[in-house]
Amino acid sequence: MKRIETNLPGVCIVEPQVFGDHRGYFMETYSTKAFEEIGITAAFVQDNQSYTAQKGTLRGVHFQNAPMAQAKLVRVTRGAVLDVAVDLRRGSPTYLQWTAQELSAENKRMLFIPRGFGHGFVTLTDDVEFCYKVDNLYSRAHDRGVRYDDPALGIDWGAASPILSAKDEAAPLLGESDCNFIFGEI
Repeated sequence: MKRIETNLPGVCIVEPQVFGDHRGYFMETYSTKAFEEIGITAAFVQDNQSYTAQKGTLRGVHFQNAPMAQAKLVRVTRGAVLDVAVDLRRGSPTYLQWTAQELSAENKRMLFIPRGFGHGFVTLTDDVEFCYKVDNLYSRAHDRGVRYDDPALGIDWGAASPILSAKDEAAPLLGESDCNFIFGEI
């Protein structure tokens, strides 16, 4: 495994070692030992997968409030996305800053997103399968989101009129949300 830093400390790209030949390829997508060696010690407890049929669909910006906040390890097994993590920890030196990374079945990259960050993605192709591990169980009572187009975040999704769920259309601006992340406490 190879760790590549992004502009947000703690958010990193993970590149697996891929072994290929005329038959196809093999790669290890997760190993506690390999991840510890590159400084990722989250204890993942749940795997999730989503399918998105249409290019230009945006999912996010999502997070779970503390104490049920989640670190995520995300990857794409079919298609491609622009994956975004945004620092929502008040008091952080990188508060409201974001990073965007292309994840695809072709590049096989993963993105690790620590607790305290919002997460979302926009599909760059049709027929996207998106998989992620989380280090805390889903909690409907703590499930939150903020507007993908919140001017306070200023995220460039590269999609003028994205396809949204009703939940994401109704998400509040960050200033109107009850996001409870505080730098150093999450």
